[in-house]
Amino acid sequence: MIKGFRDFILRGNVVDLAVAVVLGAAFGVVVTSLVNDLIMPIIAAIIGKPDFGGLTFTINDAVFKYGAFINAVVMFLLIAAAIYFVVVVPMNKVNEMRAKGQAPAEPSVKQCPECLSEIPVAAKKCAFCASPQPAAGDTPAVV
Repeated sequence: MIKGFRDFILRGNVVDLAVAVVLGAAFGVVVTSLVNDLIMPIIAAIIGKPDFGGLTFTINDAVFKYGAFINAVVMFLLIAAAIYFVVVVPMNKVNEMRAKGQAPAEPSVKQCPECLSEIPVAAKKCAFCASPQPAAGDTPAVV
């Protein structure tokens, strides 16, 4: 039983998942600090009120704390923007640079010269019109 547990824990995907969770938690703390300590004070300087939590209204003794909802929406938008500009944009740039160094992928389909349907490149006969297809390296004859 202990050996099975050890094998389970030392499997690569479990360790990778554990590392991802720890890094995600640490990244969440960094992003929350960025929003709370840098971006919210900028909003406070512009708008004049960094915390909307005190905004409420009352109907029949029921208190509606719409300020807390506004805080949650602002925090969500700021965290989403921070993640987008700090993680997504740089990763897209890295992926674009990698893609420039790679050759374009070979097409997996071609067009039948008779009926103009898309068929697999290796097809010897069109599945739609049953016309014979040229070999993979040949070019179709122009009539």
